[in-house]
Amino acid sequence: MNWNPRALPDQTGKTFVVTGANAGLGYFTSEQLAGAGAHVVLACRNPVKADAAASAIRARVAGASVSVLQLDVADLQSVRDVSETLRAFPRLDGLILNAGIVHPPTDRAVSLDGNELVFATNFLGHFALTAGSLMALRRTPGSRVVSLGSLISRLMDSSLDDLQLATTYNGWKAYAQSKIAMQVFGFELDRRLRANGAGMVQSLVAHPGYSISGLTPTLPGVNEITPAKRVIDGLQTLVGAQGKHHGAWSTVRAAIDPDAHGGDYFGPRLLTRGAPTRQPATRTSRDRAVASRLWERAETLIGEPFL
Repeated sequence: MNWNPRALPDQTGKTFVVTGANAGLGYFTSEQLAGAGAHVVLACRNPVKADAAASAIRARVAGASVSVLQLDVADLQSVRDVSETLRAFPRLDGLILNAGIVHPPTDRAVSLDGNELVFATNFLGHFALTAGSLMALRRTPGSRVVSLGSLISRLMDSSLDDLQLATTYNGWKAYAQSKIAMQVFGFELDRRLRANGAGMVQSLVAHPGYSISGLTPTLPGVNEITPAKRVIDGLQTLVGAQGKHHGAWSTVRAAIDPDAHGGDYFGPRLLTRGAPTRQPATRTSRDRAVASRLWERAETLIGEPFL
């Protein structure tokens, strides 16, 4: 079908959970899904910011159905608690793995569980959340998991052999590894779901192109930008930047396009910006040997088998 991100197919009766939904890409993904009629659960670390985002969606989308769950994806106990809640949902049509650290710390930090913080936040918590909520996904026909990748996978590469970066930490390396891991996971999850006979749950991957805050609409409590940043970010349109409200288009298409399939990879048509289209992923992202090592290590770190 000819996909129009401004005229989405009706999602009435469906339920989606979006992690990190209080700002940026997560907020606009949630707003667009709510605008299509879905019930959207904003799974966020900060309940005050989550409530502000929910209020903004209700103000901007007539009749919007949204609720809030407190989730810290860097804390595996928080992930376990939320997973238990999600397993009790009568249906779960989509799990959008969006939350993450975009600007990594200069110095290495660790999560409450002792894992490198960017890796724990951007990847490991999402791995555990998907495993923990799979029951609800499996009983919902046509359900999907959407993993948020990044263009950085085309600029930097990693075989993911040193996930903790204990002695080789670099902020951008940590971010790149975490996003490559998300893409590897998304494609491997779809392969394993098919092999396990759970093919009714599909796993897709999306990236937002070059999406920045200064080109994103101002929303009190959600996206508040100084005039100076507006000017600086505005200049980046010359190198292909777009607002995060447009960056969310790829994620939304992966979540609800009836013609999309497990294993698909969506991103902006012009790579950094534009309407979402199917795109080729990097070789590493689809490398089964890399995926097998990552999966085994992640299962060890969360302390339970995924499937």
